[in-house]
Amino acid sequence: MSLNEAMARLPRVVDLLAARADEHDREAAFPYRGVEALHEAGLLTLTVGTEHGGVGAGVADTVRLLAALGGGDPSVALLAADTLLTHAAQARAARWPAAAYKSLLADSRRGPALVGSLRAAEGGAGVTASRGSEGWLLTGREQAVPGAEALAWMTVEARLEDTAEERATFLVPGDSPGVAVEPGWEQLGLRAGAVQDVHFEKVQAQDAHRLASPTPRDEACRRLAIAAVCLGIGGGAHTWLARNGRGLPASELGRVALELAEAEELLNGIAGGLDADLAGADRRAAWLAPGIAQRGLSVVQRVVALSGATGLSRVVPLERHLRDAVSVRALLPREDVVLHEAGSSPL
Repeated sequence: MSLNEAMARLPRVVDLLAARADEHDREAAFPYRGVEALHEAGLLTLTVGTEHGGVGAGVADTVRLLAALGGGDPSVALLAADTLLTHAAQARAARWPAAAYKSLLADSRRGPALVGSLRAAEGGAGVTASRGSEGWLLTGREQAVPGAEALAWMTVEARLEDTAEERATFLVPGDSPGVAVEPGWEQLGLRAGAVQDVHFEKVQAQDAHRLASPTPRDEACRRLAIAAVCLGIGGGAHTWLARNGRGLPASELGRVALELAEAEELLNGIAGGLDADLAGADRRAAWLAPGIAQRGLSVVQRVVALSGATGLSRVVPLERHLRDAVSVRALLPREDVVLHEAGSSPL
């Protein structure tokens, strides 16, 4: 399947996600049908490298896909993001051991094979790794893991014990002995992501499954993917306003449309710079992505304000868009953190 063929199926998938988004949000249930639809359309493996038989979609195509999915159901978009970024990183630098990645590809041919990135919470105990007889033993708990019940593989950031190094990342199959998924948080938004806690009880990880540390490009792509999802939520809110905002001044509709268009141009331009390996593109993406996400949130807030009391009713999707946009923006660094990063390492 070509890139164009897969992307041609995207509108139908987005419509399916949007039709079920409210139901999944109310139930906080994992969106199995939506993830299946992504897989069947070939969109979940769009970034698999050409050397593995994929089309090798770049960053620009990935953020376009995630923004569209964010307009349908951002929870599904975020579940897909880690998997898409994993395949893209493997095509770029082969971080996974060959046997493990071959297994992931085989799983992906049979059905959706999701990869989740478990990042240690700031200040939390998280997961520790100690030396075992056959590699490493992972013990601890990682909270608020999206879609934990359905992850085929997890990349787990752990604190190392009895070594000079502080942290390392390990590759763990989701069905490994000692891995237990437990009820998670009742959170404000992104409830269809079925956020759960993952408990590790002496889970074995081979030396070969200790991965290289994420690169600045990895972090830049992660932030940009999240920003794309948030901007997609803004697009969904704008679409609702355009269909239902009767009686509003054309200038208000135009203000929303222009704010979205400016943010989309910025997002696409940064993604294109990453694809072209422009000097400083990683840092620009990492620093500007939170601002793009903030624009997506601002668009939703403006649309809710323009819609009046209707925008806060669960009869329409705007209040869900607002909760989701707030939740997605919180996944990226605060403005003061980004300003510190930019001031400490100028281009």
